[in-house]
Amino acid sequence: MERERRKLTVHQVADATNIKTDHVRALEASDWKAFAAPVYIRGFARTYARHLQLDDKALVQALDAELDQTEDYSAPPSLSKTPKGPLDTLTLVLSRVRWEWIFPLLVGALVLGLGAYGFRAWQRNAAAARKGPTLGSGLRPVIRPAPGMLPIPTNSPAGRR
Repeated sequence: MERERRKLTVHQVADATNIKTDHVRALEASDWKAFAAPVYIRGFARTYARHLQLDDKALVQALDAELDQTEDYSAPPSLSKTPKGPLDTLTLVLSRVRWEWIFPLLVGALVLGLGAYGFRAWQRNAAAARKGPTLGSGLRPVIRPAPGMLPIPTNSPAGRR
């Protein structure tokens, strides 16, 4: 091992290359399962080789030959693992919307809609006030005495005092 020959620790290499110590150990042990994708393996191996002043191009070629023999990394990964559903399509469409234009238009449409609704409600109330009170069958409006007139006496218990 070149790192051990140069008397470097894993932590020193990790600090100098900004590669996590777990990944440095995985590179040295050829443990490719520790990496998420082959691109990380190649990039870390190239950085590691340059730090140790090794021929990084030859190392990456040897690495590619080794990765081609493994089952997991011999073929390129599928770009679409799961079929897209309606929610995926909706979020894709919404991500392409220019919200800096659409949002003010939506707010303006909402204000206009509420204004039109309020105006129509005001017109209906004004028309109903012009028609006068509508009473159901058998009911008559309460007649209030004009100021200066006395109420008509009744025999109801509330009227006796």
